[in-house]
Amino acid sequence: MAKSWSEKFTHPSEVVVKMLEKPYAGQEPGVRMLIPTPAVIAAYVESIPEGESRSMPQLRDDLAAAHKADFTCPLTAGIFLRIAAERAWEMHEAGKPLKAITPFWRAVDLKSPLAKKLACGLDFLTKQRKREKLDR
Repeated sequence: MAKSWSEKFTHPSEVVVKMLEKPYAGQEPGVRMLIPTPAVIAAYVESIPEGESRSMPQLRDDLAAAHKADFTCPLTAGIFLRIAAERAWEMHEAGKPLKAITPFWRAVDLKSPLAKKLACGLDFLTKQRKREKLDR
């Protein structure tokens, strides 16, 4: 049986900062890369004030700085943002009000491939971003 998004949310449970041994994601060996967790991504998104948004590059830069790394792994950051978003949507579908879930629409660009994959659909994302006046 497939894991729910809530189950996926708990793994990995620890942030890792590792030194690159070979080039990766345009970075050279010796650079410190943050591998976040879904919970760290969710906490960051939850810290974005209502009416503000953050791009994925800004999210990655902020997290790297907070964890004393040179950059955040773009692959895991994207995967973990999706896990946090899908978990929040699961919670909302189960009856939690929008104010009680991770406001993932503040970190998901409507034109991104991620936006098209989310179970909530583009209409929901568009509605939430318009409600908060994020796409001016």
